[in-house]
Amino acid sequence: MTESPAGEGTAPRKTALDAKHRALGATMTDFAGWDMPLRYGSEREEHLAVRSRAGLFDLSHMGEITLTGPQAGALLDHALVGNLSKLAVGRARYTMICDADGGILDDLIVYRLADEEYMVVANAANAQTVLDALRERQDDPATGERFGADVRDDRDAYALLAVQGPEAVGILRKLTDMDLDGLKNYAGQRDMVAGRSALVARTGYTGEDGFELFVSPDDALAVWEAVSAAGADAGLVPCGLSCRDTLRLEAGMPLYGHELSTGLTPFDAGLGRVVKFEKETNEGRFVGREALEAAKERARSAPPRKLVGLVATGRRVARAGYPVVAVADGTVIGEVTSGAPSPTLGKPIAMAYLDPGYAEAGTEGVAVDIRGSHEPFDVVALPFYKRG
Repeated sequence: MTESPAGEGTAPRKTALDAKHRALGATMTDFAGWDMPLRYGSEREEHLAVRSRAGLFDLSHMGEITLTGPQAGALLDHALVGNLSKLAVGRARYTMICDADGGILDDLIVYRLADEEYMVVANAANAQTVLDALRERQDDPATGERFGADVRDDRDAYALLAVQGPEAVGILRKLTDMDLDGLKNYAGQRDMVAGRSALVARTGYTGEDGFELFVSPDDALAVWEAVSAAGADAGLVPCGLSCRDTLRLEAGMPLYGHELSTGLTPFDAGLGRVVKFEKETNEGRFVGREALEAAKERARSAPPRKLVGLVATGRRVARAGYPVVAVADGTVIGEVTSGAPSPTLGKPIAMAYLDPGYAEAGTEGVAVDIRGSHEPFDVVALPFYKRG
């Protein structure tokens, strides 16, 4: 099974909620080999609903990989850049998997579900790459023997729903007896939701408070309908991938293939904090360590381009791949990685990697080359939006 875009003659995969999305009138799109809802009506209204009330997403295209065994944590310490063996049971952590040259293969969230059980959640388009890499890295470099851990492809075992927005807690409280107020950010636990077993995680990709619900595909429709009914009075609406993208952009969250790639190390992306050189397992060795140590040193001595926010002074939208230029002489000083109109700010916004001399908030004389026209943008610090 592959998470790459469906090829010619290959129909996209469908989630357990496909019929529901179509009944709701969703506009569907092929995303990473899956048929996914792009929007149900107005993507702007869906975006604003998440910011002010709540939205319900189907994210079943994401890739779940389970690791079990006495050395599951040690295997993750070897394979990823984070110190996952130190993660407490019931907690989650944002991390990355890199190649031997330090390039980012994917950014991930890892949940520790039990002493000897972890779940890795990969981006849809990279799930097979991550699964293959974890299996290839099952040999312990310290002993030459395999880690005492199994790597299981659980992509077909889960459907994933997300309830995001300021009303999310109140909505979910109607459907479960678990202590939602005590569930911290980046934490997860198994419990019952609407009478179905679920892993309830306080995580998301919108910049708002909310929860992600990992359930059996057989239970997905019942949970979706229960959440929809519980959220009706609070103004919850179904939301597609289009508004999820503008929500994460406003929150300054990177997207693989835009802000992150194999051509960048975590230090190039301004995310060097996720690299934990102080690991105790495997004598501190992990895949890409030497390259990442060199990347850290380069970032100190010759800072790379910095990821910044851009806010348009006009109405034209900067899209990924557009050059960023110095107004004075038209010199290219960077490149846009993501851009869209911001429903919250009411202006076009973008993220871009800029040369250090132009990357400080408030720097003047910066424009984006939009089809030959140099449109002025203000350089701002990320994120554009942070919930109060």
